[in-house]
Amino acid sequence: MNNLKEVPVGEKARVVKIHGEGAVRRRIMDMGITRGVEIFVRKVAPLGDPIEITVRGYELSLRKADAESIEVEKFFLYMR
Repeated sequence: MNNLKEVPVGEKARVVKIHGEGAVRRRIMDMGITRGVEIFVRKVAPLGDPIEITVRGYELSLRKADAESIEVEKFFLYMR
């Protein structure tokens, strides 16, 4: 799993890096998607665009092109 587009529905991931530049990168960061934040993939539209996620406690829809520019790693929850 390299980018947010590849995260399966019902899974969590942590943002590693936001690729891109200029206004698109700034808009993604303004929506609360920053390095280290946890993202939960709620739904994907039938044709794969858009992707509905939960980030920082609110729901957000992203275009597939924007989701590809967000590099993520699998989120592991360690329980004791």
